[in-house]
Amino acid sequence: MNPIPLRVMVLDTWEEIRLEVPPTALVRDLKAEALTAARVRTPADEYLVKFRGAELAEGTQTLGDAGVVANAGLIVLARARTPVR
Repeated sequence: MNPIPLRVMVLDTWEEIRLEVPPTALVRDLKAEALTAARVRTPADEYLVKFRGAELAEGTQTLGDAGVVANAGLIVLARARTPVR
């Protein structure tokens, strides 16, 4: 299968990562790749992936199963909110 281009915003660094992944890639693998590219050292389990405002399941769900299309924008953000003082 041909890889699809994606834009992944990693909120910890406010960096948009451009990736090309096959539609058969797992959501958790995309998350790990984006965090690595953004040089985030926190474990990937502490983050979630959102697409069109909804959290994507990370079990065995692929990007194709989730309806992610070419040039889609995804967001990787921390599961727990950081308190602001």
